[in-house]
Amino acid sequence: MAALAYTGGKREINYYFSVRSAKALALGAVLSSPPYLLSSGRFLGEKVWQPHSCMMHKYKNSEAKNCLIDKHVVFIGDSRIRQLFYSFIKLINPQVKEEGIKHGNIPFEDKSASIKVDFLWYPEVNGSMRQRIKSWTEGPVAKPHIIVVGAATWSIKIHNGSNEALAQYKINITSIAPLLEKLAISSDVYWVLQDPVYEDILSESRKMITNEKIDAYNDAAVRILNSSSRNSKAKVKVFSVSKLIAQETIMKSADGLHLPESSRDTNAMILMNVYCNKIMKPIDGSCCQPQPPLTLIQKIAFCFFTLSIVGYLIISLIHRNNYRKNKSCTDLESGEEKKPAISTPNVSTLEMLLHCFCKLGLIMTYFYLCDRANLFMKENKFYTHSSFFIPIVYILVLGVFYTENTKETKVLNREQTDEWKGWMQLVILIYHISGASTFLPVYMHIRVLVAAYLFQTGYGHFSYFWIKGDFGVYRVCQVLFRLNFLVVVLCIVMDRPYQFYYFVPLVTVWFMIIYATLAVWPQIVQKKANGNCLWHFGLLLKLICLLTCIYFLSYSQGAFEKIFSFWPLSKCFELNGNVYEWWFRWKLDRYVVFHGMMFAFIYLALQKRQMISEGKGDPLFSNRVSNVLLFISIVSFFTYSIWASSCKNKTECNELHPSVSVVQILAFILIRNIPGYVRSVYSSFFAWFGKISLELFICQYHIWLAADTKGILVLIPGYPMFNVLVSTFIFVCVAHEISQITNDLAQIVVPKDNSTLLKRLLCIAGFFSGLHFFSAMQDQSRH
Repeated sequence: MAALAYTGGKREINYYFSVRSAKALALGAVLSSPPYLLSSGRFLGEKVWQPHSCMMHKYKNSEAKNCLIDKHVVFIGDSRIRQLFYSFIKLINPQVKEEGIKHGNIPFEDKSASIKVDFLWYPEVNGSMRQRIKSWTEGPVAKPHIIVVGAATWSIKIHNGSNEALAQYKINITSIAPLLEKLAISSDVYWVLQDPVYEDILSESRKMITNEKIDAYNDAAVRILNSSSRNSKAKVKVFSVSKLIAQETIMKSADGLHLPESSRDTNAMILMNVYCNKIMKPIDGSCCQPQPPLTLIQKIAFCFFTLSIVGYLIISLIHRNNYRKNKSCTDLESGEEKKPAISTPNVSTLEMLLHCFCKLGLIMTYFYLCDRANLFMKENKFYTHSSFFIPIVYILVLGVFYTENTKETKVLNREQTDEWKGWMQLVILIYHISGASTFLPVYMHIRVLVAAYLFQTGYGHFSYFWIKGDFGVYRVCQVLFRLNFLVVVLCIVMDRPYQFYYFVPLVTVWFMIIYATLAVWPQIVQKKANGNCLWHFGLLLKLICLLTCIYFLSYSQGAFEKIFSFWPLSKCFELNGNVYEWWFRWKLDRYVVFHGMMFAFIYLALQKRQMISEGKGDPLFSNRVSNVLLFISIVSFFTYSIWASSCKNKTECNELHPSVSVVQILAFILIRNIPGYVRSVYSSFFAWFGKISLELFICQYHIWLAADTKGILVLIPGYPMFNVLVSTFIFVCVAHEISQITNDLAQIVVPKDNSTLLKRLLCIAGFFSGLHFFSAMQDQSRH
């Protein structure tokens, strides 16, 4: 009964909720998502401030100097502004100590970058402050590039919180506001609202400084400054985020008035982001960063997709009209239905092509809006153990729920490899969105999962070429198209280099290496080797030569870079002007593809000689051998995990990873396949994701994560968990649709007929030549 209910439950889900209905729901979610908003923020943990609508970059000293080179920054106000001044200059020079006079001006200068930062002691908004500000608006005095102003607590304290003092404050700030507006035309001017106080621990001399009084002064400042800038393009920026931060942290204040150091540092970093993001344009700093202009190639792509949509709509209308004309009608005399003379035509290749490009154009528009336009919000990642491990438990439960019997029980059969790819991809996605790379044990295990993908690349392609002996151009073009189509489109639409999507270049190069190794003379395949065992030694000799080349290139960075620095390879493998990143990525998993090829060779040899049992429910070897191998595999699996968890740093781990990652991969394969009952079942849930694992890996860069994977896309602000659910749902539907588009286009672009295929290859060569031409024009215009 339980089994029937279990099976029936899955059928009910699949009946009422299909892939098509899911995609329709995802489209509705996209259209109803709110626009970009800039408002408040919240703390992630205790010290990490997350702005409500954007990502904040953490500036290093060198970056701060590059941004502020030849700049003059002025802080004007009381002791709280002085604290902010010190936190700001520590971003430029961390060695600075707070040793200046408390009630006086404090200068700071970094001569190496020609940066001047001054603190001017004006604790009250009065005539003296007005005169100082006015001096910058008149005469030949150079204006500061950044001005940070704020004061009020001294007025409250000196005048004992009287209403007369508040009235005078309003008068004074009203007289200063036009001067600040005038400065704001050429300078960045910030008015810092007053932070709340912790009244319980204020000294007797400060008891009159209440949060009620501070709110009154803040309201007056905001109202007057907004009023003065209503009809002006220039505007004094009200720095209100400090107040929000203080509300969370003022309880940790030493005297109830001044903020703790961590809060001041956060405020200084926010100031740096507000000013520097538009200059430095960091990838993970979306706050206050303008939308990048469309490149020439992006404009051409936009025109192409627009024409495809228009063309598809025209052809659809023509076909619909033809269908209506030929539709059967009723004979009025006999009452019988007449059939049309002409049958409804099949969908033409052109219509199918335009249909694919039409859908792809709409999807690419969504990609661009998510990660290039300032339409949707982006937030920083923040790792906690629960944010990584709880989702892992969820997907594990779902995977077990959707367990079914396999159609075949061979080692690493198609359903099993799809399942393997699926759960690995889901774990990698959770790893990326949770920011778990900061936790070394998790990082090392994810490195094994990436290696396992490459292991499958070596195993799968070797098995195909060895068994089928098909080294034709059609097979190569099909694989290269399916691997690279989406990435090439994203390189064009998102203006990113090919190497940015590092995994696809990695898999592509390894496929070509496997093909070259096996296709080069003499071609040794299983059919030929079965006739003469000496051919097996010939194949092993090829594999040894491959291993030697891998070893040489991994320890000869110069030789590796020379190979990939030649044009046109350099256009594909350079990142930031060099191929070091490509060498590093290739080197991390340099042996695992070879391990996959060797495993395939040994397994297929054992299978051919009937030395393993792959019947349903049967152990892979004899009971004794199976038990020993299973025990060794389990011990090896956990031994690797213990080693990965005890690594001291990433550099040390990465040095050993290429040689030892195969231990856990082989251990998993044996644990998964030795017991017959385990080999006879698979998770259809994981296998479904495994079929679109490549699309999931690539799409996450822009429509699930954000800022080129540095942050998280926010479609629904204020509700982090609900936002992840909605964005994940849309993301998975888009990946599935792109997978179908790629499969449809592969049938058109890469036909089986050799003469037609040759023509298509010439067209593709022309396309890439044109792309290179426009890229050169684009680079020239940038310089």
